[in-house]
Formats: sequence, structure tokens, C-alpha cells
Amino acid sequence: MAATLSWSSLSKSFHFPRRPPRSLSLATRIACSSSPSPSPSPSSPPLQFDISFASPKPKPKPRPDSGSGDCSFISGAGQQLFIPWIVRGEDGQLKLQSHPPASLIHALAHADTGEKRAKKKDKPKGTAAVTAGGEPKYSKAARRFYNENFRDPPQRLSKVLAAAGVASRRSSEELIFEGKVTVNGCVCKTPQTRVDPMKDVIYVNGNRLPKKLPPKVYLALNKPKGYICSAGEKESKSVLELFDDYLKILGKRNPGLPKPRLFTVGRLDVATSGLIIVTNDGDFSQKISHPSANLSKEYIAAVDGEVHKQHLIALSQGTVVDGTHCIPDSVELLPRQPDNSRHRLRIVVHEGRNHEVRELMKNAGLQIYSLKRVRIGGFRLPADLGLGKHVELKPVDLQALGWKS
Repeated sequence: MAATLSWSSLSKSFHFPRRPPRSLSLATRIACSSSPSPSPSPSSPPLQFDISFASPKPKPKPRPDSGSGDCSFISGAGQQLFIPWIVRGEDGQLKLQSHPPASLIHALAHADTGEKRAKKKDKPKGTAAVTAGGEPKYSKAARRFYNENFRDPPQRLSKVLAAAGVASRRSSEELIFEGKVTVNGCVCKTPQTRVDPMKDVIYVNGNRLPKKLPPKVYLALNKPKGYICSAGEKESKSVLELFDDYLKILGKRNPGLPKPRLFTVGRLDVATSGLIIVTNDGDFSQKISHPSANLSKEYIAAVDGEVHKQHLIALSQGTVVDGTHCIPDSVELLPRQPDNSRHRLRIVVHEGRNHEVRELMKNAGLQIYSLKRVRIGGFRLPADLGLGKHVELKPVDLQALGWKS
């Protein structure tokens, strides 16, 4: 017989407590009576149901990261917190992973950790350099040591004007005597006054003297005939005119610095060619041109006519020049050249008197056709240096001239 059940009849026999919804597994065993009445009789046994609830499913435990895209980013209490990374895989799809991509780790490993230097701000002139902490960059003791041992000491006013290219030292002294030079707002008429261009304010004819002096220049020129070694005479060509292009290039190389005033170390007369030193360093010029430097000078003289033994003896005995008896260091007759029929003599002197070689040749009865200087001290005129051309002297060349900078 089929049993007819309703929810109302079940609710009368059983009480179901309220519980949160969960998955239930009902296994019913029903014992039914054969009574046609839906209401149970007192004599019939009640319906019995065997209801059992399935055990709850255990919570899934967090699995350790296996390197795949499926990972638990937030673990239980007391465990590590993982930060998700969204990366694009080789297949082009986006995926989540708990570790940063390899490309980022590689970039961080090879990144430049040096801090970028901040741009220097314009500092007011006259202030000392300060560090980030606001203190001077160098201590007072360090600055005092530098000033006493390395900084150029104050120099004579006439020398500073000459070094700045205002005029020659003699012309600078004349400007000072005429009262055309002021130092710190006061007229100075003493050329021996010690001044420092970096500290003192100097005006010449109303023009401010620059603080920075021009760079020192040392040149060797192959002087041609017909040029004089001074710059005062306008009717004659000066060797300094051969350096106009060089000074333009030097101005572009050192922008903001005044143009150096060049002059020759010693002189060669108009008819003499060969080696001559050109510079703007007065100390250097005085050092190598002074007789105490004892620098020998070698000349090659081509003469007209024959040269005999008595001529060589007369040259070796010397002659009087400006009241001083001058004797050459050596006199040598050179072999004739195939393309030149004139005799050539090599004469070495060290005193450097005015027209000394010409006076020696004249006293020996020889007539000079051409005279050329080829050596000063240990520096020899380069064989490939053409007439009117110059070359910058290197430190080795300056040492050969007896100059120690």
C-alpha cells in the first residue's frame, strides 16, 4: 500500500531546529500502517524516520606555491602575506603569480644605484663654496696652506698690465706714471705696487682689467727675411703679424679670456732668418735671454767668395762688440752642397751680442750672403718647418731651453 505523507504530519512528529543551511543527506526508513485514514489511530504505531546529517566538508588547506598561476595569496594567521603579480606569459595571456617577473629582478640587479647629482645653482659671487650641510667646502687651514704654497703671490702692477696684454712693460710703466691706472678706486703712480688681479679692482684708461689672465703661450717661429722683431714700427713688417690667425683660433679655444700680447725673445735683424721664440711670458723671456742662462746659439752663414784657413783663424780669435771681446764657441767650414756653390760656415756663440755673428764675419774679412739661426740651447729648428710658420713648444722643448715651469 502506498503511504500518503505530508509536511504537516511530519512537523507534528518531529521538531527541526534552525540551523544554517548545509548539504543534507536524508536516509529514511518509513514504517507505514494500512489505515486508510490519514490521521493516525491510537492503536497503530507512529511513523519512524531515520534521518542522519552528512559530516561537513573540511576546509581546504592552503597549498604551497608550486610556481603555477594558481596560488593562495593570503595565508592563515601568522603566515606570510603574498603580493600578487600580474604578468603576461609566453602564450600572451595574463596570469597571477606570487613572485615578481624575472625581467624585473634582472633590471633591478643591474640598475645604477648612484644618486643623480643635482644641478648646481648659481651662487653669488664672492661667497665660499659650501657643502649640503652649509659648512665651507675647505677648512681655513686648508685654504691658508693653498694660498701660501700654490697660489700666485701678488705681482708688480706693471708686470700684471703687461701679462694682461695692455702694453709692454715699459709702456705699462708710462701709463702708471701718467695716472691712467687705478687700483681699488685710487690712482696708482707706482709701478712696483703689489697687486692681485683676482682680488684687486684695476682700471686702465677707464677699462676694467679682467681678473683672469690670458694663458701662457710658447711658440717657435721660422722667421723669414724682411720682418722685424718689434711691433712699434708701422712702416716695416713685424713677425707678430704672422700670428693673427693663431690668435683668432686661440680666442675660440679660450672664450672669455683676454687675448695674449705676444713678443719675441731676443731679436733677429731684418736680413737674418731662422729660429726665434715668441711668447707672452715675461719671466720665461728674461730667463732664457739673460747672459746667465748661458744658452748657445748656432748659426749657418753662407758667404760670397772663397774661405781660407786664415779666415777661420780670424773668426776663432773673435772681435770686440759693444766694448766686449766676443769669442765664438766653435767655427766649422761645412762641405759644399750640390745645389749651392757658396761656402757655408757653422758658428756657435753664447753671449748673444747685437750683430755679433755679422761683426765676427766682418772682422775676418768675409762677406755674408745669408745668415740663419738654427738652434737655441738644446732646441733645434724643425727641418720641415717652412718660412713664416710656427710650432707650439712642448714641455720637453721648454726644458731644452733651460726653462723649468
